[in-house]
Amino acid sequence: MHPVLSIHNISKKYSTVQALQDVSFEVPRGCVFGVLGPNGSGKTTLLGIILDILKANNGHYVWFGQKENYQVRKKIGSLLETPNFYHYLSAVNNLKITQAISQRGTEKDIDDVLEKVNLAQRKNSRFSSYSLGMKQRLAIGAALLGSPDVLVLDEPTNGLDPVGIAEIRILIKQLAAEGKTIIMASHLLDEVEKVCTHVAILKKGILLTAGAVDEVLANEDIIEIAASDMDALKRAVQNIHGYTRLKEEANVLQLFFPKGTATPELINQHCFNSGVVLNSLSQKKKSLETKFFELTNN
Repeated sequence: MHPVLSIHNISKKYSTVQALQDVSFEVPRGCVFGVLGPNGSGKTTLLGIILDILKANNGHYVWFGQKENYQVRKKIGSLLETPNFYHYLSAVNNLKITQAISQRGTEKDIDDVLEKVNLAQRKNSRFSSYSLGMKQRLAIGAALLGSPDVLVLDEPTNGLDPVGIAEIRILIKQLAAEGKTIIMASHLLDEVEKVCTHVAILKKGILLTAGAVDEVLANEDIIEIAASDMDALKRAVQNIHGYTRLKEEANVLQLFFPKGTATPELINQHCFNSGVVLNSLSQKKKSLETKFFELTNN
């Protein structure tokens, strides 16, 4: 089965600025794919290229393993900027205008879309009366007209309060559960970690890593331990072999081992034999935020 999107050696330069440099990765069907990076990393430029808004200087991309054509483009809904909705019109009437201009779907789809983005109860309310989260959900609703297979979203939670962010997160999870593939650029790492199955991390136009989130994060085993006598615990772990580094934070010690080499039982036994009784021992997953900062701050 072809991936939804294959990107091959995409490069883009603006005057003296190299926005993207030989970026290549694939987006599998049915995933939520996060494109992460600090400001200026090339995220929006990359989305602009794959939506044919910008032209790459080098490289190419392929949607659905097919040659680019109108039918292929109809399978893709996008939100790069909040659409210019009319503030004095209702959600229904705004979407009627969007549908007429874009020729995506039919007027009959509008009620289905409003139900999907949880705005059916407020469909006749003026856009000006909506919260920021509701406005963003309506924008995603506009991208859903015509029931595209893929949604491309640029910073879908940007500027939203925690409630609005949570609403968009729930919506993205629901759309993914329906089988849609979602490609989203973001710098909100915690939110991405909660919804994304795959990730690509960019820095100054260079791809640092890409793949399934679990694979990107799982290059180390992290064992977290604590005891009532932390000084004795620190002395005891000095004689444990195999870990590459040790980190102390908030009354716990974290031992980092090469992937697949940590043995919690032996660590517990070693501490006990050294006269230290552990009051907690757990194997932790590295957070996407930690991995992101490790990669982008080097």
